[in-house]
Amino acid sequence: MKKMFTKIVHFLLFIVYCLLLFVFGCGDSLQKTPGPDTAFVASLRDQAVNIVLQGLADHDPRVRVTAIEVVAVTREVKLMPKVQQLLNDNFVPVRFAASLAVGDTKYHPAETLVEELLGDGNENVRIAAAYAIAQLGSMEGFDVLQTAATSTDHLLRANAVLLLGKTGNKQALNLLYWVLEDKDSDYRTRLQAAEAIAELGDERIYQKLWAILISAYADDRIMGARAMGALGTEQAKNALITMLDDDLLEVRLAAAAQLGRLGSLAGEPEVLDVFNKNLTNDLDKMDDIERVNVLTATAIGRIGSAKLTRFLPRLLQNESKFVRLAAARAVLLCLMKK
Repeated sequence: MKKMFTKIVHFLLFIVYCLLLFVFGCGDSLQKTPGPDTAFVASLRDQAVNIVLQGLADHDPRVRVTAIEVVAVTREVKLMPKVQQLLNDNFVPVRFAASLAVGDTKYHPAETLVEELLGDGNENVRIAAAYAIAQLGSMEGFDVLQTAATSTDHLLRANAVLLLGKTGNKQALNLLYWVLEDKDSDYRTRLQAAEAIAELGDERIYQKLWAILISAYADDRIMGARAMGALGTEQAKNALITMLDDDLLEVRLAAAAQLGRLGSLAGEPEVLDVFNKNLTNDLDKMDDIERVNVLTATAIGRIGSAKLTRFLPRLLQNESKFVRLAAARAVLLCLMKK
């Protein structure tokens, strides 16, 4: 079960790589995004909601987790009763994600149920429940996360670090820097600590993030883009612009999405190229095509321009459930911009 949880968590860190929504001011060098074509996007809302509802009831736990995260990131509180039911799901990653959604949306009706998960048989679910009660106002939950961040279990430590960044509580910074430097932290945990520090807005982390951006590994660079988007400083924005010249399409799309998150239109041409130049035709593996389509839909949701949202109907009808969910998230995020 633990091996399955690790595999699914790594998968989901890619599929839904933007859990928190921040809006930062942009410098004069960055063109601001125009608002979406609200009437057009609104016409897609029912279809998007239905896709999420289907995802929450899907037989595949990966799909259920992704649908839960769409509800959390788009703050679709009306769908939280469905998510609340998944707090009792048989699969650990689903209970984990449902607990996070309760915390992300501060959904008080589920408080009693999520408190029960503090006694769950899986320690990762327990810290997810601790995050939820911390977001609902309990310092006890925050203390549980801090303790878990010192664990010798790499997965538990990495998840605790992720959640500490999501709390928004800067009291965690000293501990996060300790995790970042501790010799017992594995590579992925250190990357997660750097991102968590960025989520908490500490500008001292910039140089560490820059080093991640120039990694030889594409997944590292994508994670670095996400962290720069979270940091949101002028330096971070400029760093993201340089990533639009990356050799790998996936990295360019990740940078475009994060620039959109910060209110910039700079990455719009990279996303348009996916459609206008049929860039997915150059990909041989179905997994690679799915990955690009998910990143493309994610970028559309973050940028939200009318030029890009016109492609959403196509993505909402994609054969991949994960692409459809990413497109549904894009629709709902665009409607949040109005």
